[in-house]
Amino acid sequence: MSRTVITFGTFDVFHVGHLKVIQRAAELGDRLVVGVSADELNLRKKDREPVFSEAERMAIVAALKPVDEVFLEESLELKRDYILKFAADVLVMGDDWAGRFDEFRDICEVVYLPRTPAISTTALIEKISSAT
Repeated sequence: MSRTVITFGTFDVFHVGHLKVIQRAAELGDRLVVGVSADELNLRKKDREPVFSEAERMAIVAALKPVDEVFLEESLELKRDYILKFAADVLVMGDDWAGRFDEFRDICEVVYLPRTPAISTTALIEKISSAT
């Protein structure tokens, strides 16, 4: 019986931390579905527009070998709907979200993976900005 894993992220200024979470998520099942945050959602969530557009970010994620399917995540409130739509057996999130998605344990396994230390998109953007 195959297992579908679903994860979500902005995946802006793609870095090794993004790659590791996708690789580790893929190892938990046979099929990996990735929701990429829409530009508008990112603006609401982080109070800034992404560096790369949603179309560019989706293309980058879709090109990754472990990824089987990519879709646009338009609302945080629709996570349950996305899990059901893609028949996900496992929801994977970074441990910075620990506990926030436990409500979905009634429909799938919920796994929080540790983040890659000392790397984040925000830190990268700040580093690049200060260098110019």
